[in-house]
Amino acid sequence: MPARYEMAYGRVRDTARRYYIAYGSNLNVEQMRYRCPSARIIGTSQIPDYRLLFKGSGTGAYLTIEPSEGGSVPVAVWAVTGDDERALDHYEGFPSFYYKAEMELPVTGIKSGKVRTRTVFVYIMHEDRKVGIPSKYYMDVCREGYADFGFDAKKLSEAFKASLEGCRYEGK
Repeated sequence: MPARYEMAYGRVRDTARRYYIAYGSNLNVEQMRYRCPSARIIGTSQIPDYRLLFKGSGTGAYLTIEPSEGGSVPVAVWAVTGDDERALDHYEGFPSFYYKAEMELPVTGIKSGKVRTRTVFVYIMHEDRKVGIPSKYYMDVCREGYADFGFDAKKLSEAFKASLEGCRYEGK
C-alpha cells in the first residue's frame, strides 16, 4: 500500500486518492490541471435520475445537480489526492455553498473501456439556493469541458433553459 503522506518541496503532501465526479466547470481539463495538478482522469459515467440546473448567489450562477426522474447527467471521474480535494473544497465554497455527497456509479475506464463500480464523491449546491443565469465565461468553460470529454452540450442548453424558466417563474 502506498504511503498516504510524502515530502515534496519541504512540505508534507496528502497523497491518498478518492474518486471525484465533475459535471460542470471541472470537466474543463485545462482548469482541473491548474487547480488540482495531481488529479488523474479515470473515466466517465452518468448520474441516473438527476438533471443539471444553474443556481447561485450574488456572485453568479453555477451548475448543480438535482434529482429528476428519467434524467441523466454526464460526468468525468477524477482520482484526486487529499491536497486536490482541499483545493476543490475551496473552489466549490464547501461547506457553505456546496456540500459533498457520495454515490456508487458504474465508471467506464478512460483507457481500458472496462466498467467498474466506484464509490465517488460529488459537490451539490445547497437546495435553498435560487435558480440563476450563468455568465458567458462560465458557460464557455463548461462547454470546453463537455468538448474535452465528448459529451453532448445539449445537456448544458437544457440546464440553461430550465434555469431561465425558473427565473421567469420567480419573477427575476
